[in-house]
Amino acid sequence: MRIRRDEGGPSVSAKIHPTAVVDPSTEFGAEVEIGPGCVIGPNVKIGDGSKLIAHVFIEQHTELGKNNTVFPFVGLGGAPQDLSYRNEPTRLVIGDNNVIREHATLHRGTARGRSVTTIGNDCLIMGNCHVAHDCDVGNNVIMAQTATIGGHVQVGDFAFLSGLSGVHQHGRVGRFAFVGASALMTTDLIPFGLAIGNHAHLSGLNVVGLKRRGFSRDQIHDLRAAYRLLFAEEGTFQERIEDCAQTYAENAEVMEIVDFIRADANRPLCMPRD
Repeated sequence: MRIRRDEGGPSVSAKIHPTAVVDPSTEFGAEVEIGPGCVIGPNVKIGDGSKLIAHVFIEQHTELGKNNTVFPFVGLGGAPQDLSYRNEPTRLVIGDNNVIREHATLHRGTARGRSVTTIGNDCLIMGNCHVAHDCDVGNNVIMAQTATIGGHVQVGDFAFLSGLSGVHQHGRVGRFAFVGASALMTTDLIPFGLAIGNHAHLSGLNVVGLKRRGFSRDQIHDLRAAYRLLFAEEGTFQERIEDCAQTYAENAEVMEIVDFIRADANRPLCMPRD
């Protein structure tokens, strides 16, 4: 390993393997490790304690926060797979304490989109996953093996995308939601929802996940009651939304579902099967 110390400011070092190729513009935090065969392009920042194990490719305009671990053959900050892209200096921004496993790919944003793809903190992105351009992935998200999200997708905190699942471009997955294995999401999944099948349909609430995350029995009871009201057969869906909003106006979790539905009326919503 060779040690690089940035000029000026506080003393900052990175352990860089002799076979790594690192652009001189790269900014390192303290105790960064760059393993064998890594290639780091221009305008990259790597935060304190982050580690690229081996053969990681960071193309350009990418920021990693603190204490991230990136496994071999991951591609970060690649050009978006979008025909509108014209080499604009868009970005990929990754937060702290994330684990990104082998062969995952995370792309930069597009100028016509958000111009940035963002990953929050404490996420686990397993092998062969793909995060496309302009996505916004929250905190504590788990993407299991080969899960894929298209461009402009929003994934809320603590969501779980199971193996081989996919979310269509511009889709939304709410907080604490669960997408089942091999499910294809072409519609928006409400917070706390459970979606299965291909194409995916709403199959209740993610009760197992809510229990694991410490939701109380009363919270889960209220969410179940609100779910039954929202997706009952009586009245129109809009009427049921209004009834739910009035009945549970003081319930933060239920109102999160209501607000999620109201936020984008143009997006199709993942619904139960008849």
